[in-house]
Amino acid sequence: MVAFTVALGASLATAMLNVMLDVGDKVNQELKTYGANINVFPRGASLLDDLYGVSEGSGVSDKYLKEEEMGNIKTIFWAFNIVDFTPYLNTWVKANGQGEEVRLVGTWFSHHLDLPTGESLDTGMRNMKNWWAVEGSWIRDDEGSGAMVGQAVARRYGLEVGDPLTLEGPAGREAFTVEAVFNAGGDEDEAVYVPLARAQALADRRGLVSTVEVSALTTPDNELSRRAAQDPRSLSIKEWETWYCTAYVSAICYQIDEVITDAVSKPIRQVAESEGAILKKTQLLMLLITALSLAGSALGISNLVTAGVMERSAEIGLLKAVGAQDSPISALVLTEISITGILGGVAGYFAGLLFARIIGQSVFGSAIEIKPLVIPLVAVLVFLVTMAGSIPSIRLLLSLRPAEVLHGR
Repeated sequence: MVAFTVALGASLATAMLNVMLDVGDKVNQELKTYGANINVFPRGASLLDDLYGVSEGSGVSDKYLKEEEMGNIKTIFWAFNIVDFTPYLNTWVKANGQGEEVRLVGTWFSHHLDLPTGESLDTGMRNMKNWWAVEGSWIRDDEGSGAMVGQAVARRYGLEVGDPLTLEGPAGREAFTVEAVFNAGGDEDEAVYVPLARAQALADRRGLVSTVEVSALTTPDNELSRRAAQDPRSLSIKEWETWYCTAYVSAICYQIDEVITDAVSKPIRQVAESEGAILKKTQLLMLLITALSLAGSALGISNLVTAGVMERSAEIGLLKAVGAQDSPISALVLTEISITGILGGVAGYFAGLLFARIIGQSVFGSAIEIKPLVIPLVAVLVFLVTMAGSIPSIRLLLSLRPAEVLHGR
């Protein structure tokens, strides 16, 4: 029973610690399905928006980034943390010859990109907005005549899937077919989305984009990252290296600015801070479960060992009566408990790996990475719990008097 109690506590501790140490990437990966956490703007447009509230598309702050530089985002130090990204070009057009203008957004839907490093990847809005409710089908970049219409625009113009759509922009008129009507639950419902090349032709902005959305795996912010976000030059050389080589959202923004001409990257604070808060609460929950399981194991060990000492009280009293000291008797009991605890701990560790695998597959859809650091942690915790659970029994053992336990025998 002692071995089983130790094994139960060790298995829960092993599972929770492995999940806790690997949960950061898992939680971030899950949250990435709900959109980007970094926006990239042209420097001039960002400055005017910050100072005067002049937004992009007004004709005053219309600055642009180069589409040909988009692949540079995957060349930064934290390139492998960039999950997806997609550029947007915003302009205003007239739909079906009506006087009221509607916002047109050109983007990559599912774009194959050859990187400067010689690698290639497929990225685009379809991966980043897969939570949209879409009636119809997502369009492809090579289908230049397709358009996705927001629910509000479709309702205003009476559009349905399969209807023709004519858009007139600054550089001419283009014919499209409504391939899908989507509901995003935000400002996107007031826009029409088409392949980037078609929007660039309508706006006479070939090779240019207005903004870029980036979805990146990040580390929760701390005091160092917040200071760096205010002014990286305020950091010491050691602090700067630590910040630059850690996947803070501010560090990734800084590195994107290094590879995109005249770009200003800004974290979407609601998303970035939510990720950090969810991660901290999840890790706290794992620690709490670990602590409670080990506390329960300690109480169980204490009751079982104390009961064992009481059953063997006559044997212990006889040992004391023939001259045995308290120390050797205590060492004997502790040795027995330690051996039992080691056997239970080993069994519990391997059972915990199985529990971690089950948790990973059922919650995150992928296996939890086994962390070597957990082995010494579990070993120390099992030792401490076993010794803590033995304290009441050792106190009882020391208080036994031969005359009392052997009286009448």
